[in-house]
Amino acid sequence: MHNAKPLPSYLVQRYQGWKATTYAENKTWYRRLADEGQRPRAMVISCCDSRVHVTSIFGADQGEFFIHRNIANLVPPYEPDGDHHGTSAAVEYAVTALKVAHIVVMGHSGCGGVEGCHDMCSGKAPELEEKSSFVGRWMDILRPGYEKVKDIADEAERKRALEKQAVLTSLENLMSFPFVASAVETGDLSVHGVWNDIGDGSLEHFLPAEGGFKVV
Repeated sequence: MHNAKPLPSYLVQRYQGWKATTYAENKTWYRRLADEGQRPRAMVISCCDSRVHVTSIFGADQGEFFIHRNIANLVPPYEPDGDHHGTSAAVEYAVTALKVAHIVVMGHSGCGGVEGCHDMCSGKAPELEEKSSFVGRWMDILRPGYEKVKDIADEAERKRALEKQAVLTSLENLMSFPFVASAVETGDLSVHGVWNDIGDGSLEHFLPAEGGFKVV
C-alpha cells in the first residue's frame, strides 16, 4: 500500500472541473441517486478498451446502466466452484439484486483481447499459452469461437468474425446461469448482443431469426 501515489494532476483538474460544472448543475439528481440507490434498467457487458464508451454511444446518464467491463467483453460459463469470479458476480448482482430488464453484451472492432485469442489459438502467441498468463486463461473462454471461424481465409475477416463470436459465446454462456435462464423464461429479462465498429460508428445487433448481425 505504501507504493500508492497521489492522483495525477490532470485527473485532479478534470475532477474539479466536473464538480464545479456538471455536478453543481445537477446536484439534486446526484443526491437523489445517493439517497434512493440505483435502479438501472439494463446491464451492459463491454470491453475494457478505452475506445469503447458505452454511455456516449447510448446517451446514458448516471444511474441508467449497470456496466461491467472486462477483456473482450466475455462471460464465462456458470462455474460455482468457490473461486473468484468477477464477471459472474456482476451478472448475479444485476439479475438477482438489481433485477435489470436487459443484459447487453457489446463487442467492438479492433479488439486486442480477441486478437490475442486468435494469435494464441493459431500458434502465434505461445506466451499466452503459459499457465501464468491471466489474459491467455481468460481468452480460453473464446477457444470454441475460434474453432468456428478458423477456416476463414482472410485474416482481417477472420478476426472480425471472432469479435462477433465473443459476443455469441457470451450470450450462450449467460444462459448457463440458472437465474439468468429462469428470468429469461419468465419474460423478466432479455439478453442482447451488439457489435460496434469504432471507426465508422456503426452498431450491429444480433438477430437470430435473420441468421447473424445486422446494422441497427
